[in-house]
Amino acid sequence: MKSQLQTIDAASLKQLIDSLPETLREQDRHQVILVDVRETGEFASERIAGAIPHPLSTFNPASIELQGDRQVILCCQSGRRSTQAAQKLFESGFTQVTHLEGGLTAWKTAGYATQIDRNAPISLFRQVQIVAGSLVALGTVLGAFVSPWFLLLSGFVGGGLVFAGVSNTCAMGILLMKLPYNQSGKAS
Repeated sequence: MKSQLQTIDAASLKQLIDSLPETLREQDRHQVILVDVRETGEFASERIAGAIPHPLSTFNPASIELQGDRQVILCCQSGRRSTQAAQKLFESGFTQVTHLEGGLTAWKTAGYATQIDRNAPISLFRQVQIVAGSLVALGTVLGAFVSPWFLLLSGFVGGGLVFAGVSNTCAMGILLMKLPYNQSGKAS
């Protein structure tokens, strides 16, 4: 059987989640296994109710267990990482996987509620933006007032961002992920 990635839009997923009686929903959550592949800090700060965290950076297809006829639906912020996680599931033997088209962004655009934790760390993407922007600004100021050699710092960070965009890997993000406050945000 050929592996096939299917998509589901936010309205269809919401209808699927809401189609079960409230008592059954509390007991079995949904007739779907909603797997959120965003990183720990992202998941901790905001998520779709009932989603299970399995960050793409540590994604292990063996940890996704099918339960009866429940459907596996992957979600992330925009749909890109869930597509990558689906590929890993296909490589491990899954034949049918669905992902939320447009991810959490589409879910929120449709006006559906999310669970928000205001005490969770800010998203990894925003942390990278803050650190990279700060390093570029610092390198520019020091280059202008102390020594032009400090401009190399700005160039190095810019080159790193270009490499991150081309290769879809971000060394700064990987380093920031290892900080303690990005590790402790596991939500239930």
